Amino acid sequence: MIARPTWIERLHESWRKAPIAWLSGVRRVGKTTLTQQLSGIHYLNCDLPSVRDLLQDPERFFTSMHERVVVLDEVHRLDDPSAVLKIAADAFPQLRIVASGSSTIAATAKFRDTLTGRKREVHLVPVLYAELSAFGITDLKTRLLHGGLPALLLAPALDPEAYSEWLASFYARDVQELFRVEKRTAFLRFCELLLRQSGGMFEVASLARDAAISRPTVMSWRDILETTHLITTVRPHHGGAMREIVAQPKVYAFDTGFVCHARRWDALREDDLGVLWEHVVLETLQSIPLLDIRFWRDKSKHELDFVLPRARDACDVIECKWRPGTFKPKNLAVFREAYPTGRNFVVSPRRTPPITRSEGGLEVTHVGLEQLQALLSHPKGS
Repeated sequence: MIARPTWIERLHESWRKAPIAWLSGVRRVGKTTLTQQLSGIHYLNCDLPSVRDLLQDPERFFTSMHERVVVLDEVHRLDDPSAVLKIAADAFPQLRIVASGSSTIAATAKFRDTLTGRKREVHLVPVLYAELSAFGITDLKTRLLHGGLPALLLAPALDPEAYSEWLASFYARDVQELFRVEKRTAFLRFCELLLRQSGGMFEVASLARDAAISRPTVMSWRDILETTHLITTVRPHHGGAMREIVAQPKVYAFDTGFVCHARRWDALREDDLGVLWEHVVLETLQSIPLLDIRFWRDKSKHELDFVLPRARDACDVIECKWRPGTFKPKNLAVFREAYPTGRNFVVSPRRTPPITRSEGGLEVTHVGLEQLQALLSHPKGS
């Protein structure tokens, strides 16, 4: 079992604020394995009929508990999951609960109560760049091609059937079961289109045409994929400038391995690496609590990868470059005319200390991804 201390600490941090940690993340991302690294747990798989019977009387069950931590895996399988969690939080304050599932807590109508004030969400993403050494991965390109689901990352060879099987399971367990989407072929074709176009602008009309579905269906299915964490929608940053993109978002797939699978890549070329590196950077940003992640683009097609609004007039900017020498400050300079305050980062797969220098009259810090994570976790010094 590979230790993931960053995520264990995130669970403990959530418990300092509320008794229930809602552990979400896509299927096979490692939620069950992570919970088994906690000490003093009582683990329950709610997929099992015997467990569902046991929790028909939650008060009696929690009264009998000797362990301090209860893990309720696939909690949405219970008849009334919100009632069970509410009883645990209100009547047994000494307990700490991990409730896990692939979707957010509002993904199923079974949740009649959103448990406001009783829960904090911990969203487990695929194996982070900072975790690669713990998994024995020394070549970043392996992570880009295989993706970050532990079993697929550690597979000795790329297995396209494993990705297809995962998507079929995702549809059956996370989509059809929870959302009653009956058009399996059309839905999976829509998923493939989004995976293939990952990192690009979300074009409703072209997606509707290519998937042979209506525009309202495009929006409905996008919401489902966002709820189940298959995609992340990154919205544009704007502050009122006349020529900024203000509505059209970008959509990123949850994992680089599935982007490569959708694009039929069985090996990586040099010009594939930039967009995949951008995905890895986004995953790290998602692992940092409370970040508001945006992108920026204007109608003259000046664009920045990620913008992090920090205060009324301050924004940090992140440009993702597989090779830092390819960075050009033109787009950043246009952005800083409207938003002059904030830090400027160029993040690449480098291991050397951060270097800050003047480029195009702007102060730009070239930094590695682990270093960026540390700097963003301590946002002083704009």
